[in-house]
Amino acid sequence: MTERPERDDVEGVNLWSDEPSPNDLLAFDALALTLIDPLLDESLAPIALGVSGPWGSGKSTVLCLIEEHLDDLSTDDNKILVVSTQPWRYDPGVGAKETLIGEVISKLQEEVAQVAGPAEHATRLLTRLSQRIDWAKALKVAAKAGIAMQIPSVDQMLELIRPATDGDGELSERGLDAFRSEFAELMASEDLKHIKGVVVLVDDLDRCLPRTVVESLEAIRLFLAVPKMSFVIAADEQRVADALRVEFPPPNEPRDADVEDPAELYLHKIVQTTLPIPALNRFDTQAYILLLQVQAGEHSDELKRLINICAELRRSGKGFDDMGASDATLLAAEISFAARLTPVLYEKLRGNPRRIKRFLNDLYVRRAVARRRGIELDAAVIAKLMILEVLFKDAFTQILEWLGKGELRRKIAELEVAAGRPGPAKDARAEPELAQKPQQGEGSKRKATATDDKDAVPEAEAQVQFSESMLRWAKLPPSLRGLDLASYLYLAASFTAAPVIDSGLPERLKDLAANLLGATRREREAVSDADLRSLQQGDVDELANHLGRVVRDQPAQQRVGVTALLRIARNCHDGPKAAARALSSIPVADLTFGTPLLFTADDAPEIKGVLERWQATSSDGQIKASITEALKAGV
Repeated sequence: MTERPERDDVEGVNLWSDEPSPNDLLAFDALALTLIDPLLDESLAPIALGVSGPWGSGKSTVLCLIEEHLDDLSTDDNKILVVSTQPWRYDPGVGAKETLIGEVISKLQEEVAQVAGPAEHATRLLTRLSQRIDWAKALKVAAKAGIAMQIPSVDQMLELIRPATDGDGELSERGLDAFRSEFAELMASEDLKHIKGVVVLVDDLDRCLPRTVVESLEAIRLFLAVPKMSFVIAADEQRVADALRVEFPPPNEPRDADVEDPAELYLHKIVQTTLPIPALNRFDTQAYILLLQVQAGEHSDELKRLINICAELRRSGKGFDDMGASDATLLAAEISFAARLTPVLYEKLRGNPRRIKRFLNDLYVRRAVARRRGIELDAAVIAKLMILEVLFKDAFTQILEWLGKGELRRKIAELEVAAGRPGPAKDARAEPELAQKPQQGEGSKRKATATDDKDAVPEAEAQVQFSESMLRWAKLPPSLRGLDLASYLYLAASFTAAPVIDSGLPERLKDLAANLLGATRREREAVSDADLRSLQQGDVDELANHLGRVVRDQPAQQRVGVTALLRIARNCHDGPKAAARALSSIPVADLTFGTPLLFTADDAPEIKGVLERWQATSSDGQIKASITEALKAGV
């Protein structure tokens, strides 16, 4: 049994909560302050304002900022009560209208209880208002009983038609008909004269069922819209209108496109004006990614200062290149990481903060899983591969096909050259095929000249070979040329249940190849020498070519792959030639110290020739010593 790694052996996962941040990472303070002025204007009360934007755009953050500013403005003599509510969390058995009214009444009850001196008038009004809410609940319960075909008792029927009474035993009007006038009287009472206003912040209305949407808006418009009351409704206005259309369907006859339908008229009758949440621009996106990293990292104590720096850069129209030298040095890694991700995330995620945060959460989870699987790749490399997987799905499928065929490293190198990101002039890790056929494509600005290789791939051909999405992705830093990406891509493919197979390998050889490269000795030993001796010559060549591509593409498979090739050389007719071709394609720079020691004195001359070529071209002292030792054993 493998020993489970201690928690401290692997870097922790930095995740960000989906709840609004207590810090203004999105620079939405200007939006909140813009709404506060009309909310506190007594000449406009009652007023209902909207904050509209798609899910994840930051509406809840704006409400939190409004509440924070209102709390700062509130004093004992001019108190501002804030009621934060989320109708989508309401108990469906009670009703949205009653729940919203009940939350406002409860807030006022708490305030009246703290008033010094007599508060009899306000207390009596609150009691009457609460009784009216109770009547509404009772009527809902009775309606449910009727639906369930339950026959109420005589006492229950009498209770439903008996008028409600106030605390003094006086008869009061049934239901909610008189609620608004009594509520207005309460707000104007002497006991609440110190209250400047009550601001109700309604969040996530666009998540609610149509009936809840209508009842919440009815509570605001018909019962709570009295002096000193203000409302902010945060929701995707189009989704709310769609919910209203269920209750207020548009007329069947054709209408002018400029004329609002009943649902829009209903909404705009309640909400006087709506402030749209702007999508993050490119600078905002980079600042958001940067600040999220700072918030979760070792410089979190600098967060508020850095928020102010970003705000100043934004106001002055400058960029992060204009940041002070000390801060640029302090945050060099975070700024570089944000700069890499920003171009694609800004475009593909439409400047949506929640989607950006979700991508970063997915990235850090994937990175942690990879490290616990022993896959050591730089965070920037994993981020680049995640961009491909999440935002360029067709291109990611193509990458997996290259992996399955054992062509990944060669294709990645070709792709980067075609995208204008050529490697060093002499790259020891480059594939032989690539060294013979340098390519240039859409991303390369230079034209073919007489000094270029005569076999260079024309730009038009590169455009056919690689999609524009792939070329664009390849331009993103960092370069992936020469890296062993196979283990991570197998992990990523397993999360999406995408198969990684060599579609060019005949079906009759796939199980054989899989066992030869198996992770356990039992799998590898399932292929006997007799099985290899029974192969036809064409199959020997295809199997050896496949194993060679895998070893070349996945250095982590070098030991088992070379062992399998040597078995083919020792058991198959003409196996030495096929195995030697495959072994020769392994980049010398990828050789491990133990690989030459797998060779034996009895190996064919073609196989020993591979060792001699490796020795002649290797610049690694340890590898040369290992090869020398292997060759001595054969003398």
